[in-house]
Amino acid sequence: MSEQTSYTEDNIRSLDWKEHIRMRPGMYIGKLGDGSSPDDGIYILLKEVLDNSIDEYVMGAGKTIEISIQGERVIVRDYGRGIPLGKVVDVVSKMNTGGKYDSKAFKKSVGLNGVGTKAVNALSSYFRVESTRDNKSASAEFNQGNLTNQDLLDDTSRRKGTKVTFIPDEIIFKNYKYRSEYVVKMLKNYVYLNPGLTIVFNGEKFYSENGLKDLLSENINESDMLYPIIHIKGEDIEVAITHSKTQYSEEYHSFVNGQNTTQGGTHLAAYREAIVKTIREFYGKSYEASDIRKSVVTAIAIKVMEPVFESQTKTKLGSTDMGGELPTVRTYINDFVKTYLDNFLHKNPDSAEKLQRKILQAERERKELSGIRKLAKDRAKKASLHNKKLRDCRVHFGDIKHDRNLESTLFITEGDSASGSITKSRDVNTQAVFSLKGKPLNCYGLSKKIVYENEEFNLLQAALNIEESLEDLRYNNVVIATDADVDGMHIRLLLITFFLQFFPEVIKDGHLYILQTPLFRVRNKKETIYCYSEEERRHAMEKLKPKPEITRFKGLGEISPDEFVHFIGEDIRLDPVMLDKDMSIEELLSFYMGKNTPTRQEFIIDNLKVELDVVEDAL
Repeated sequence: MSEQTSYTEDNIRSLDWKEHIRMRPGMYIGKLGDGSSPDDGIYILLKEVLDNSIDEYVMGAGKTIEISIQGERVIVRDYGRGIPLGKVVDVVSKMNTGGKYDSKAFKKSVGLNGVGTKAVNALSSYFRVESTRDNKSASAEFNQGNLTNQDLLDDTSRRKGTKVTFIPDEIIFKNYKYRSEYVVKMLKNYVYLNPGLTIVFNGEKFYSENGLKDLLSENINESDMLYPIIHIKGEDIEVAITHSKTQYSEEYHSFVNGQNTTQGGTHLAAYREAIVKTIREFYGKSYEASDIRKSVVTAIAIKVMEPVFESQTKTKLGSTDMGGELPTVRTYINDFVKTYLDNFLHKNPDSAEKLQRKILQAERERKELSGIRKLAKDRAKKASLHNKKLRDCRVHFGDIKHDRNLESTLFITEGDSASGSITKSRDVNTQAVFSLKGKPLNCYGLSKKIVYENEEFNLLQAALNIEESLEDLRYNNVVIATDADVDGMHIRLLLITFFLQFFPEVIKDGHLYILQTPLFRVRNKKETIYCYSEEERRHAMEKLKPKPEITRFKGLGEISPDEFVHFIGEDIRLDPVMLDKDMSIEELLSFYMGKNTPTRQEFIIDNLKVELDVVEDAL
């Protein structure tokens, strides 16, 4: 009989607020990450501080917020009312302390539970808060949540408001880097939701006059709009909607009290239902919901009294009530959409006619695909998806509709040796592997029919569970893991084309990445250094001289599972796939995957010269 582990009074521990946050950071900020994903912890830290400044603006205090990110140091300065000076320390270091509990001071605010800035404080190696009001100023400095200094100035000429400076702790966030693209997207959403607010980020100003209409204009070219953006606003709700001429999938942007609810919730479910119900009633036809919503590009923002979110990171609304004497979320959104969308369609017959033609076209395509879809699903079952192509992770076993975990990752790789190395070295709890067989098809310009007829695409779609909606996406991170040679680059391009052509929201919402793997291994008898570039190789050789052993990895299959575990674990390096805001998806696909042109030939030659220069340096 095995010896039992002792369990006594000595095993019982009481943690103070900062110890608990540092021990269980995921409870407060979701996943940690290194900044390669838009929902990584360092962006949540920024958001938690920024939310307080936004709430000041919402309450009519301060029209400008200034943000600076230089390396690891983040500064957020607002010109709101300023924290009451006697509570500056308490507000950032005592749990469940803050002004958001007083509905007279903050109504329909983002931060509600008095946790946000405490989490930032506890997870920062340096944290400073300064408040100015009534010509006086109070400040406090912390290290990992521990107060190190505080000061009070009786007279100051500084403008009123709050200034927070913090440096995320490298003990918690390893090898992190802020990516300006993700910060800019976050800030743009804030100004879209708060017309009249100016946010200055590293000297660049962001401002919106037209709210969610500007958001949609940013995400879809005017030439691709089926009809002009429908933009309607109420006291606690705002909606912008159009349909794309070319996009296959549905695209939603949803917000509650200024928070981007990336995983939707009760309000988004009600909104999708309301769109279908209103359009059916307007045309007097029981069109399929999927035909009505196909190619829709839309945004909704609502304000709720004391909203209930499903986690501290506030990415999914759980509330069913609007608060106060207002009706349920579902009823409120349905009534609003019914009234204003119906009015728009009656007043704009040209737009209504274009929309109906789009719905009928979607209906024809769906019926044409119905038989193929059934065959494709049967084929997926016969292929023993979970055993042959997909080696799933434990968070999904037995439940293909399982909510995606923020840490869940699917590696898409090619070849038995590479798939085998990743499979043997992965974290079976959160990391899955999908094995390609050879190069996928170039699907540029092809219809959705090809997704069901092509075995690779059909099984990949089934593994990701994205046929109906991105809300059902089973993996938060979709990682293309191919060799760093010409064939590997070509496979990457073909897979990116697949997502851009049929499921662009996977890229737009920051779920698609390229796995970086080392090009060189430099080692001596005492130390091994893996190098991802020629520059890193030179530094490693200087460090490990004289004459260390140098290995050039030619492919993923050459890296043993014992070594591969280093590259997909804590030290994983991911390059996010991002869209160029100045080029439409159609333009991107046409340039890279369409017919050869002199412009593309020139682009290839110029970049080939750069690659040859790198090779020459290595030699």
